[in-house]
Amino acid sequence: MSTNEKQLRYDRVYLKMAETWASLSHCNRKQVGALIVKDGMIISDGYNGTPSGFDNCCEDDEGNTHWYVLHAEANAILKVSKSTNSALGATLYLTLSPCKECAKLILQAGITRVVFKNVYKDDSGINFLREAGVDVQVIEN
Repeated sequence: MSTNEKQLRYDRVYLKMAETWASLSHCNRKQVGALIVKDGMIISDGYNGTPSGFDNCCEDDEGNTHWYVLHAEANAILKVSKSTNSALGATLYLTLSPCKECAKLILQAGITRVVFKNVYKDDSGINFLREAGVDVQVIEN
């Protein structure tokens, strides 16, 4: 098995794990999961949801997402920032491509590779990361 085939195999497994994390989200409209992997180890995880201490309901009565809901990648980056780990040089696995706001966080966290399954309606986050030299890959199962 070549190095590329082995990496693709791992990428698919990590994306499946991110899907499992997404299922933990209480959001009705969209459930997104994230994993940060460095040196072959998962150093952080996250899913979209409300901040700690808030009701888990992500949407209002009309189905609109509350402005304070955190995206999966933001939660994963914040979680790793509270640990002794560093995301510098890590890979971020996502079930949905990052928005432009999260793309800035990804770059600032030092993440050098982003792998995702589904494309978000606005691709400006992907374009920003690519322009900044981050390796961005879409892997559909």
